[in-house]
Amino acid sequence: MTVEQIKHDDLTFVSGGVECAAWHFTGAGDALATDAGRPVVVMAHGLAGTMDSGLQPFAEALAAAGLDVLAFDYRGFGASAGTPRQTVSMVGQLEDYRAAMSAAARLPGVDPQRIVLWGVSLAGGHVISAAAQRDDVAAVVALTPLVDGLAAGRYALETHTKAEILRSTVAGFRSKIGKPVMMPVVAPAGQFGAMTIEGSMEDYLAIAGPTWVNEIDATVGMELGGHRPVKSAGEVRCPALFQVADFDRSAPLQSSMKAAFAARAEVRHYPCDHFDVYAGKPWHDAVVTHQVAFLTRVLG
Repeated sequence: MTVEQIKHDDLTFVSGGVECAAWHFTGAGDALATDAGRPVVVMAHGLAGTMDSGLQPFAEALAAAGLDVLAFDYRGFGASAGTPRQTVSMVGQLEDYRAAMSAAARLPGVDPQRIVLWGVSLAGGHVISAAAQRDDVAAVVALTPLVDGLAAGRYALETHTKAEILRSTVAGFRSKIGKPVMMPVVAPAGQFGAMTIEGSMEDYLAIAGPTWVNEIDATVGMELGGHRPVKSAGEVRCPALFQVADFDRSAPLQSSMKAAFAARAEVRHYPCDHFDVYAGKPWHDAVVTHQVAFLTRVLG
């Protein structure tokens, strides 16, 4: 079966009492199947991302290689239910990831002991935390992972003015103690937004799907400060693949390499920026090829 022939089914699962939306791609063939079933990939997006914003090409390629894939939206984002909307909670998103793992393990034809955790950007850190100390996780794929929010904050000082940082910080405090303050996920350089590095708005809009909303609660900066999956990377027991962009202006490369070393991970480097790994970009095919090769090897 070719990638073009891969289809998905819509389904839902419950996390924290909230119904989360998901897509299920059934793996083609039996190259990776055992008597217990096929391995299953649990896949989620990065900051404010939705499953219809660039994840489908990755899911289709993995399904064509013989893996089931469950891609999902966090509560409060995309097609998932939940309020408040467009508000990032690291604790909540990690809870959603674990609920998605349980849902994936119940899918027909899959092996519940061969769960693969796949995450990009912010979710590239979530998969590390979700895999830590688990024996039912067979592999981890962390693509351009954001693994240390404090390091990312320091890194942002190199690409943003002090006035921009101050404005976002003040908005975050106002949102935390009062009525929610919303800001764009991406905005032109120099304007108010969560991601304002030159070119990031165009790159994000290029992958944005119909359920994606260019809005996020300003408390996201505070949430990112507590995002430290690098601390639990040494507790990952399964094979891991880290795919890092050497010119990443959003996720600090040094932090990713520290986490990869602690997780004893295989590392692939790409001479590109944070968004250059998506379909339509020069490095997408290489990224997908390496994911398929890695998972075929460690799962086969």
